[in-house]
Amino acid sequence: MSKHMFNAAALTMMGAAVFALSLPPAPAHAEDAVGKAWDSTKTGTEQAWDKTKSGTEKAWDKTKSGSETAWDKTKSGSEKAWDKTRDGSETAWDKTKSGSKKAWNKTENATTGAAHDVGKWGDKTGKKIGNAGESVGKDIGSVFSSKDK
Repeated sequence: MSKHMFNAAALTMMGAAVFALSLPPAPAHAEDAVGKAWDSTKTGTEQAWDKTKSGTEKAWDKTKSGSETAWDKTKSGSEKAWDKTRDGSETAWDKTKSGSKKAWNKTENATTGAAHDVGKWGDKTGKKIGNAGESVGKDIGSVFSSKDK
């Protein structure tokens, strides 16, 4: 900005200030208009605030009610899910326990049976070995006796 432009701007501002000071004071009805405008603004603001407050309270009530309903559904669903899980676990445990007992009984019976079979096999084998010894002895004896003859 040049020096000439600055001087022109300053002179214009000083002229406007002098002009504003030279005007007569505002009439009373102008002050009344400002007061009415202020009252209107104040009333409008209060009404807007009341509507906002009321709307906020209604929205809060709806949110609170919705949250409580959602909580109740979540709680109820969780309880039902827990009951199903617990019942399923108990049933699974009963089946596992029962199956384990049956399996153990079969294992025990099979082991006992196998032990008895081994004992019988040992008896049978012992008899055959005992008889085989006599037979082998006779055969060997006959071999020797035939050489002697």
